[in-house]
Amino acid sequence: MEEISGLIPLRKEGGMTSQNAVTRLKHLYGVRKAGHTGTLDPMAEGVLPVLLGRAVKASEFLLEGDKHYRATLLLGIATDTEDSTGQILQRSEALPRPEEVEEACAAFRGEILQIPPMYSAIRVGGRRLMELAREGKTVERQPRPVCIYRLDVGRLDERRYLLDVHCSKGTYIRTLCADIGRRLGCFGVMEHLVRTEAAGFPLSACCTLGELEALPPEKRLAMVRPVDTLFASCPAVTLPAFYARLARNGQEIYLKKIGRTDPPGTRLRLYDGQTFFALAEVGLYPDGAAARPIRQF
Repeated sequence: MEEISGLIPLRKEGGMTSQNAVTRLKHLYGVRKAGHTGTLDPMAEGVLPVLLGRAVKASEFLLEGDKHYRATLLLGIATDTEDSTGQILQRSEALPRPEEVEEACAAFRGEILQIPPMYSAIRVGGRRLMELAREGKTVERQPRPVCIYRLDVGRLDERRYLLDVHCSKGTYIRTLCADIGRRLGCFGVMEHLVRTEAAGFPLSACCTLGELEALPPEKRLAMVRPVDTLFASCPAVTLPAFYARLARNGQEIYLKKIGRTDPPGTRLRLYDGQTFFALAEVGLYPDGAAARPIRQF
């Protein structure tokens, strides 16, 4: 029996790590390999696309995408983790007016630099920052460029504000909350976080582990999205048998041979009959534009 391959758009619940969620799905579906497309903090919930079987090969492409979050900013405290679960380091009772919060948030829209938090999985000198942080150590981190495409602000009460964020990969919402608090001069942390969209999947398209575990096997299997749906925005190309064999061997396929005129940089889904087998990218070669597989499935 062929191993299951595809994607499960999981709604991770708070209180578990992303890796715990992946491990449970791996055992539930009986696959040897499984992975996710971007870590969610244990306290956070929301969209966690999980790849099963051969679909794990797609992880590098899905990590490139931007994401959507809904976060609660809690003003008046600073913690060592930049969220409300950490040890409180500083407090302030001087809370800003709502218009001041909006003005501060406006400064973070667009291209910004973020210093990654110590409690993160980034490696410095071969060790994860979170490991060093748990030992009470702090090391210098280089600022990283990220983009905040949208940042909408809504007041919940005098200390709490709801942030709707659309951002690039690598953005730390905890750090965004802490930076807003610092700009306001009253400190701030992330109190709650929900990832509302990732890899093209909204929260409404996701299911929880409990829901999957409660399904009979055949319905659970039906919840696995085919690998090619991960690249739905890429044009689909069904190759004649001869060119499909060439592509399966990693050779470029000249567009003029298959009647296409896609510009360089375009990614294409390649099919052999009804079977999706590779993601290709168009480039310029000695005899013109051609599509070359960049990942075989």
